[in-house]
Amino acid sequence: MYVDILLGLQWGDEGKGKIVDYLAPQYDVIARFQGGPNAGHTLVIGGEKTILHTVPSGIMHGKPVNIIGNGVVIDPVTLVHEITTLENKGIPVKGRLFISKKAHLILPMHKVLDAASEAAKGQGKIGSTLRGISPTYMDKTGRNGLRMGDILSPDFKVQYQRIKDKHLHLARQYDFEFNVTEDETKWFEAVEILRSHNNLIDSEYYLNDALSKGKTILAEGAQGTMLDIDFGTYPYVTSSNTISSGACNGLGIAPTKVKEVIGIAKAYCTRVGGGPFPTELDNEVGERIRQIGFEFGATTGRKRRCGWIDLPALKYAIMLNGVTQIAMTKADVLNDFDSIEACTHYNINGTDTENIPYDINEAKIDPVYKSFKGWKQDLGPYSTVGELPTDLKAYLTFLEGHLHTPITMLSTGPEREKLLFKNSMEVVG
Repeated sequence: MYVDILLGLQWGDEGKGKIVDYLAPQYDVIARFQGGPNAGHTLVIGGEKTILHTVPSGIMHGKPVNIIGNGVVIDPVTLVHEITTLENKGIPVKGRLFISKKAHLILPMHKVLDAASEAAKGQGKIGSTLRGISPTYMDKTGRNGLRMGDILSPDFKVQYQRIKDKHLHLARQYDFEFNVTEDETKWFEAVEILRSHNNLIDSEYYLNDALSKGKTILAEGAQGTMLDIDFGTYPYVTSSNTISSGACNGLGIAPTKVKEVIGIAKAYCTRVGGGPFPTELDNEVGERIRQIGFEFGATTGRKRRCGWIDLPALKYAIMLNGVTQIAMTKADVLNDFDSIEACTHYNINGTDTENIPYDINEAKIDPVYKSFKGWKQDLGPYSTVGELPTDLKAYLTFLEGHLHTPITMLSTGPEREKLLFKNSMEVVG
């Protein structure tokens, strides 16, 4: 029937997993369309935390089928560990998780090349998670990759060795010691487990057949818009298209099938790794946000850089994605602040602008802020947006007007039930 797309509007870590988890029962299929195990979607259900790296966030519910699309890159070891963890928690996976045959495989040597390349950059490090994502996408675009469907081939190990030999040749360019023997053993064991699961499908046919039968699909993105390979803060970006058009490429669906584009944004900003961050607070205020919001990477554990909300970047993301509604997360982190700041413009060489400059890595950007009175209240007791503190509602009203996009959902805590809706659930899907 239709596809809704849910994705991040900042530098990732916006809380997409929680929103997908909450909305999942409304859909027949949840489909992840890009990225790899560098993503970490954290779900808190009944006080128990679950972190998903590759499996779509709809797996926690009984209804939707979960698809890992062709645009995703897969580390078999990580995926098998994730599946095992879910099953040990009593969450059924068999018959509810399917993988595109066209999804590319992360090989042990991809991680070696990732680490060697990052080490060679010295002070110019990108901030890679070292999960082998970039080398895998490079092999994909270079037409050298192995795909999930290849594990069914009788000469799979021959194909693997051919690519490994190429990787070994590349690795000799670096002064970097490595030994992949142990990783290789675990990798092939995981491949055998995935082969036995019998869950590989031609996902593009599966999804389009589901649409023709009147079913609904939620396409789940990873990372965030400002990390998009084409439109993010290049070269400090990820290796895939994180924007809404990436859902069409990463799942094999037509843009005419898309109905809603739900953008997720924090009430402030964070970023992991290197790269420009105009509103970064490298001070005690930024540290306070980090500690209250527990801003440490779900995948790497690294400290997230923290800053005030960046509205020029949000406007840019809304434009690129065609966002129809916004879900704002982590409003509760700002509960105890006397004042809240929002960057409305950049001042570059004495000129105010709302546009993201091409040379954002080099430009001297002075954020122009608008101050708001803090709401100074715990948001836990509130059950509707209409009941919220006046100062918080004023902040949200300003954001909606400035961004020309409705904020339909507001997260007031990490738990599944801590999500308020401005309108009825009909605004979604």
